[in-house]
Amino acid sequence: MSEIFHSLKEAAEQLGVHPVTLRRWAESGKIQVVRTPGGHRRFSSSEIDRLKRQSSGDLSPLMGEELREKALTHTREDISQHDASWISGISEKERKEKRLLGRRLMGLMIQFVGADEEAGDDILDEARTIARLYAKGVVMSGLPLQEALKAVNFFRDHILESAVVLPEAASRRPEANQRMFRRLNAFLNEVQLQIADCYQALGSVSQRIPAEG
Repeated sequence: MSEIFHSLKEAAEQLGVHPVTLRRWAESGKIQVVRTPGGHRRFSSSEIDRLKRQSSGDLSPLMGEELREKALTHTREDISQHDASWISGISEKERKEKRLLGRRLMGLMIQFVGADEEAGDDILDEARTIARLYAKGVVMSGLPLQEALKAVNFFRDHILESAVVLPEAASRRPEANQRMFRRLNAFLNEVQLQIADCYQALGSVSQRIPAEG
């Protein structure tokens, strides 16, 4: 059977890491890479499979996808029974917008947990941008900061609870799970800080704008 070669983006997706991380691995020799006549990197299926088996300490694509699905399912089930002011204070249109932003953040979170330290900075930059978009929307809707943070903590709890019960987590080395939770917390802390900072900045601006009429 002939070898199949994948682009940088395709290989990164299969390995569950950021393309910046995979590029660095190629440059350091952690994974073998071939170059096309045009100079583009190509990664063989056998090399990708080898690295998947070797990198048992990182968050695998399967584990990342399972964490995503468990957290989303758990959240949807619980939120339908959750009577909170931060839910009732948001319109259906705003909820749909927040769900889209939440899915983007979830994808970035999975990438961040599987990335190395330097690539993680790039992912966090994108997450900060999305967190500010989320915060701007809820500030303009009139939702108080306390209620917005309640919403963030609600989702945070479900994400961490879902990570605890992942079947694959039980078979991983303790230091690998410790790293996973440390990275999850670092990502979620940054999102929460961005929301609080955005509330402070936008709140100060809104207080300086005179009311109409």
